[in-house]
Parts: sequence; structure tokens; C-alpha cells
Amino acid sequence: MRNRTGLYAATILGIACFTGADWAQFRGTDTTGKTSETVLPPTEWTVKTEKSEAKNIAWSVDLPSRGVSSPIVVGNRVFVTSASGAKQDRLVVACYSTTDGKQLWQRKFWATGRTFCHPTSSVAAPTPASDGRRIFAFFSSNDLACLDVDGNLLWYRGLTLEHPAAANDVGMAASPLVAGDTVVVQLESKGDSFAMGIDSVTGETRWKVPRTSQMNWTSPTLFKPGRGEPLVLLQSPDKLTAHNARTGEVVWTYDSKCAEISSVTTEGETIYIPGEGLTALKVGVGSSNWEKIWQESALAPGSPSPVVTGGRVYIVNRAGVMTCGEAQSGKVQWKLRVKGPYWATPLAIGDLLYVVNQDGLAQVVRTGEKDGEVVASNDFGEPVFGSPAYAAGALYFRGDKHLWKIAAP
Repeated sequence: MRNRTGLYAATILGIACFTGADWAQFRGTDTTGKTSETVLPPTEWTVKTEKSEAKNIAWSVDLPSRGVSSPIVVGNRVFVTSASGAKQDRLVVACYSTTDGKQLWQRKFWATGRTFCHPTSSVAAPTPASDGRRIFAFFSSNDLACLDVDGNLLWYRGLTLEHPAAANDVGMAASPLVAGDTVVVQLESKGDSFAMGIDSVTGETRWKVPRTSQMNWTSPTLFKPGRGEPLVLLQSPDKLTAHNARTGEVVWTYDSKCAEISSVTTEGETIYIPGEGLTALKVGVGSSNWEKIWQESALAPGSPSPVVTGGRVYIVNRAGVMTCGEAQSGKVQWKLRVKGPYWATPLAIGDLLYVVNQDGLAQVVRTGEKDGEVVASNDFGEPVFGSPAYAAGALYFRGDKHLWKIAAP
């Protein structure tokens, strides 16, 4: 052990090796919340109960403990985090086969940081991330565990031990981001606030940049304009900054009010920022400047992040209204009532949006230029806070007690 923070040496070499079928981090491998895959999953399914038989449920498993993070899919494995114990100080990483839901392994760690969190949330709030070979499991206690896909611990960082004031009383929730061979974590509160780039192989710090000391739960986001080098976007309540993933160098800054929960999303050279409604910036390949192309107050999202697909941007607000706007102009095209409230970000496949509310009601919306229509409603029967994942024609939902794979027989 190199120091008291618990940094363990890593010896595995390699680079990120995603496959197109993976859903490797929060809102997918490219952090957009959509997939270009053409195999559509079912729109209707039924969870088995005493009164009904399962329909289009490939499998379901009982989870070892509670969490609100999203599942990720790497190859033929699904990874889920949770926390157990009266103080949620037992951190759990579990791996399941995508084929039959069989648990392949489970690892537990003691939290080294604070485990206070709001009753609706969990210490397992951040979604894990993967580079295809390693799993980076992050928790509200600011513990970051790196394991290989077989569950062997490669290194471990206790970031609250390193930075005791980097915490709050309702729980941290920003998910880690894999950007090349760097893992980015964003810790912002009224105490010590910073973002850090960590070598994915060794667990050592590559860079650390200070952030404004304000409450914030947004997650780092990838920005890959054209063939340019991918940048890391860090959203805070007072600004959005773009960083070189390997050095942390600030490439540009957009100073303006931004949301504290809903995270930025991107499409091509355009960045859609939750804040003062929704704001669109255009940033050319290799550019250090941005151009504001529109701002629309009617497109203000609630907790879910916006999704852009098919030339349109979609948001779900706090009142449970889905609004569609033109991605290039911000002009509102239609609105649709969907039963809320929501924490999960919608998942886009073709012209379908899968959106699940916190009561576990998953609604499927068929989108068009002039209107949207709820074509199916599926009740999981328990709370669902995490966003769904997609891989190889199947959907994965994580609820309070269960993990489900939705797929046609």
C-alpha cells in the first residue's frame, strides 16, 4: 500500500476496448443516452407477480442491497453497485451474466468516507463506468474501486480520506467518466470542491482542478466534435468548462447559470446545457471558443438530462411533461404529459424513448415531428431511480430490489 488513502498498485496494461454493443457508463458509452443500434427491444412487458405471468422478461434477479445507480453492460456481463448496512457503509459491486442473470461474482468494501445521504437516495448513487477491461465503481462516500471484469481488485482510492471536506449531508451523486485512459471524477459541495483525472491503469492522480464550492450533482460528460480530440465537460452551477482529458487543461469556459442535477448532453459540434431553460452552444473541431446558437426557457429539464436524437431535443420537466424542440433552433414542436416524477434520463432508440418514473412505471413514447404518443406503459412495481441501459437488443432496468433484462423471447 503506497499511502493511507488506499492506493493499490495496478499491473494490468491496456487501453480502452469498448464494443459497439456495450453500455459502459452513465447514459451509455458516449454519454448521450441513445444508441445507433437498430435492434429494437420490446415496447411492452409484464413483471411476474402472483396475478400475472412474465412477458418479455428474459430474466430478473434479486439485488443484494439498495442503490439508485444505473446498470452498465460490458460484453456479456452486467454490473451493478449497491450499499448495505444500517449506515450504508458496506459498498457492493456485483456482476451478472447477460445470458441468464446468473451472478458471476460480488465484492464488498468498507466505506472510508461519509455515508450520509437523503432517504430517497443511496450511497450507491453514482453509476459505475468501464473501459472494457476494468470497472470503476464510485460511491457517495467518495470511495473509488477499480476491479477487472472478473472482480479482482486492481486499485482503490478513498477520496474523502484525502480530502475530508469534500462531502455533503444529502449525498454525492456525480458518476465517474472514462475518457480514454483517464477516469474523471467530479466532487462538488459547499466544502472542498474539485475534479480529478485518474490514471485508469495505476489509480494515480494525473490532474486535479478546483471547482466552485457549491452543491452540485451533475456528472462529467464526453464531447467529441467530429474527428477532434475528445474533451471532458464539467458542469457547475455557475459555469461549464471543457478540459483536455489527459492533462485537465481548461480549453474554454462558458460562464452562466447551469443546472445542479440535470447534466449537459452533446450532438456533433453542439452542446446542450441545462440552465436558464436549455442553451445550445456550437464549438468547432479544435476550437477554443464557443458560439451560443439558441436559448429556450420552455425546454428547461427537471432532474433527467436532455436527449438529442433525430434532429430533435427532448426534455422531461419536474411536472412530468416531455417537451420536444428542434435541435438546431430550439423551437418547441410539441409537448406530452408523461406520468412522473422522474430521476432517470430517457433512453432513445430509433423513434422510441424509454422513460421510467421513480414509482417504476416505464413509458414508451413514439416520437414524431408534430407530436409524441405514449404507446406502452409497463409497471415494475417498485421504485426505479437509475437510467436504463441498452445492449444487443435488450434493455436493463435496475429497481429498488431487482435487476431486469427486457428482451423478446
